[in-house]
Amino acid sequence: MVTISPEAKKVLDDNLAVQATVNPDGTPDIGPKGSLRSYDDTHIIYNERTARQTLKNIENGSKIIVLAIDLPNHTGYRFLGTPHLHAPGTPVYQEAVEWAKNNGQKDPAYAVLIDVERVDHL
Repeated sequence: MVTISPEAKKVLDDNLAVQATVNPDGTPDIGPKGSLRSYDDTHIIYNERTARQTLKNIENGSKIIVLAIDLPNHTGYRFLGTPHLHAPGTPVYQEAVEWAKNNGQKDPAYAVLIDVERVDHL
């Protein structure tokens, strides 16, 4: 894992980010995740609410890549990592539920904690 800089965390936390995983047939799956945010110096997290294709891809072992763009400054960050599912009853899931409550969102199906392995400044 790598250390996520304060600047990269800020861009992630202050902007809508998109994530991409890979389907079993090798085609990409991409979509916005309004709950993507920094977790600590080596992880990012999001609340998986839809439990559709992204979840299936993670269950099948897909890596994940997250793109956060600071549009006014024409810059951004790309985060590559390994996602881990945290189900109800786990401490990470409970933190995600609290975050959802504080941000006007529904409880997630899972909390997805991502071990960040690479950060690219764009």
